[in-house]
Amino acid sequence: MTGDPIPTVRSFYRALTLRVGVLTDRFLGRQRPIALSRLLFEINREGADVRELRARLDLDSGYLSRMLRSLESEGLVEVVPLESDLRSRRAVLTDAGLKEFQELDRLGDQFAEGTLEPLSESEQSRLVLAMAEVEKLLNLAFTRIAVEDPDSADAKWCLAQYFAELNERFDDGFDVTTSIPLGADDLRAPRGAFVVARLDGRPVGCGAVRLTDADVGYIKRMWVSRDVRGSGIGRRLLHALEHETGRLGATRVRLETNRSLREAQALYRQSGYREVSAFNDERYAHFWFEKSLDHAEA
Repeated sequence: MTGDPIPTVRSFYRALTLRVGVLTDRFLGRQRPIALSRLLFEINREGADVRELRARLDLDSGYLSRMLRSLESEGLVEVVPLESDLRSRRAVLTDAGLKEFQELDRLGDQFAEGTLEPLSESEQSRLVLAMAEVEKLLNLAFTRIAVEDPDSADAKWCLAQYFAELNERFDDGFDVTTSIPLGADDLRAPRGAFVVARLDGRPVGCGAVRLTDADVGYIKRMWVSRDVRGSGIGRRLLHALEHETGRLGATRVRLETNRSLREAQALYRQSGYREVSAFNDERYAHFWFEKSLDHAEA
């Protein structure tokens, strides 16, 4: 990158906040700030757990409570205890809230159409493609990856999604009990590590590494949610696992993959992994890879 990128980034955010109406108390022509309208969208038709809303929107609990009370005072939202856990609460749209949600949805489409209307067809294509690319890169920039206990709820959820997808994509399905075992104790220091990637507070990926020898880390269980694939999160997960491998004292990392996972094969090759002969008897493996961390990418 040449030059200082900070002025361009700041200019982009200034233009964006002005165009979408962040600085006014009206959004899409409604007498309501954008923050409250966004909260209605997040609650959606299905409703949402208040804790999930707080994590997803990265809001202070007191501020979120004030926003919910404001929507309640308008008769748009009800906040009720969860039947399964009376200490937790769920926000749901009232009939009036559902109508307002539908109206905001209609006005949102109208706003998007108005954005594109002054532009030529080629300019519209450029803008839409640029928006899609910016969204991917922002998702990548704001994804947070951290070591987590493999028995945590989010870690187990990620693994369940991963196993379900393998069962769907592998030619003969996938049965974790016939794969090389990987227990929770293998994925805690000093024997290994488990990482979870989160975007807007929700888990969108995971990966694991365990030591098979003093100088070898074995990467397993790497998964990225379909709705954020193509944004580079898989590459960041792989780098995070390589980093944890180095922290465990290993100088090489190994992994294997199935022939059905073509995007994984491409990622490993692009990340400096070389194909090697089989180093284990993993039932579902067709390709085995290795990389020296002495030559890992910075």
